[in-house]
Amino acid sequence: MGSKDAAAAAGGRSQHAQTDTGAGWEAVFVDPIGQVVQQRWADAVLAVAFEELEPVSAFPVVPGRRWGPGQWWSATTGRHVSCGSAAMRAQLTVLDRDPEVVGLAGRPVRLLWRDGSGQVRSWVPQLFARYRDGTAVLADCPSRPEAGGDRARKAAKVLKAACAQAGWSYQRLEPLDETRSANLKWLAGYRHPRNAGRPPLAAAVREAFAQPRPLLEGAEAAGDPIEVLPAVFHALWHGHLTTPLDVPLHERALVSPSPGAGTGTGSEGCPPGTGSLASSSASAAGDRHAANGAGGSAPRTGGRHRGDGR
Repeated sequence: MGSKDAAAAAGGRSQHAQTDTGAGWEAVFVDPIGQVVQQRWADAVLAVAFEELEPVSAFPVVPGRRWGPGQWWSATTGRHVSCGSAAMRAQLTVLDRDPEVVGLAGRPVRLLWRDGSGQVRSWVPQLFARYRDGTAVLADCPSRPEAGGDRARKAAKVLKAACAQAGWSYQRLEPLDETRSANLKWLAGYRHPRNAGRPPLAAAVREAFAQPRPLLEGAEAAGDPIEVLPAVFHALWHGHLTTPLDVPLHERALVSPSPGAGTGTGSEGCPPGTGSLASSSASAAGDRHAANGAGGSAPRTGGRHRGDGR
């Protein structure tokens, strides 16, 4: 049975879900050999590497939308993550930069439970992220806070309780502002290792930005900007260099060496993890994960560079 049949299988087998308490929560997922499995939630969270699984059900295709399901290449894992919307892709740009995230997956698990009236309910969170310390987060990526209506609000309560039981968290990720989203979208185009450049170039970039200086000025100091700028953007994505992301990224943007470069800590907009996601309404220093809407214009660096690796 393929992953596209998982939703139907879950519906047919959901009669076995028991109650809306922790003892009755059940997980449905597609195992590595393509078989649909249903088991107790408490057992699944201990035994299943959800970050390695395919979606338990396909992302819907909504007629008329400008952006549909696709694949996100993760710089964290070197693998593709199934992605269902522009809002979800934007969240991935933040998660994929977090140095504490070690695994990502799209829709890998369906949670089943019974509500107070005995009716079987289910929900498939859009995102799963595994952290370095073994904890995890399940998340949804609404394009606007009220998306999903009453059903989403009720499901969120159950998912928060189920994740808390596992020592995880559940979040409905709030949108980033347009400027931050646009900056992350641009830098994401340079996340692939091929943009790091040859070792001498990477060393020249580090030397050029050993002290804070404008983006284009530092790039010209390191060599030909056409060759150097992709390496600078790559270093900004991975946190080796840092620049404010809440203002438009352009040729005069101040680029600095990251305080965490080489120590495993994050850059601006991607601080070290704490085991749970926070909303994007806070500042980057107190905020871990949120992004939405990947609109906005590209940084003004002469128009000579197009992102790749998307």
